[in-house]
Amino acid sequence: ANIDGGLPYQQWARDLRDQRVANGMKDNPDANCLPIDHTQLHMHPQPRKIVQLPHLIVMMWEGNSGLRQIFMDGRPLPDNDPQPWWYGYSVGHWEGDTLVVETIGLRDDGWLDVNGSPITNKGKITERFTRLNYGHMLVDITIDDPSAYTAPFTVRVEHGIMLDTDLIEFICNENEQSTEFFDP
Repeated sequence: ANIDGGLPYQQWARDLRDQRVANGMKDNPDANCLPIDHTQLHMHPQPRKIVQLPHLIVMMWEGNSGLRQIFMDGRPLPDNDPQPWWYGYSVGHWEGDTLVVETIGLRDDGWLDVNGSPITNKGKITERFTRLNYGHMLVDITIDDPSAYTAPFTVRVEHGIMLDTDLIEFICNENEQSTEFFDP
C-alpha cells in the first residue's frame, strides 16, 4: 500500500508522524491494547469476519477484539458532529457489486498506519469493498482529511478468505504492563 511520493501531509501532520516514528511508535493504539484505525485495520495480519444483515453490516476483527457497525438502512451520515468513535460512524450502500462505506465521527488522535500518520475528527473515510472472485476482495480506502492532508488519497488492500476458520478471542487490554518497557 505505497503511495508514490508519500502521503500529502500538512506540515503539522508530517511533524507528528515523524515524532511518533522517532518515539518508536510506542503510543500506537495497537501496542497499547486499544482499537486501531481503518487503514491499519485493513493491513493488520489478524483475521476479520463480516456479518451481513438486511440493515446492518458488522465487522469483527480478531486483533483487540474490534467491532464495527455499518448502517445499511438508508440513513445519511449525521450532520450534527456525532460522538467520536474509535471506528467512526459508518453508513453504507451498494453501487452494483461494490459496497461503499462512508465514515465520519472519528477520534481526533487517530493513527492511520503503524507509523502514526494522523487522522483528525474532521476526516472522512470512504471504503469501497469489491469482490474480485471467490476468495479475494479488494478494498480501496480513501482518506479525505483537509486538517491533516493537502489532498485526499487512496490506499488499496486485497483480502483473502480463510475457510473453515473462526475468530479466536484476543483480549490484551486487561493488566497491560509491557509498554513501560518500550524503547523510545
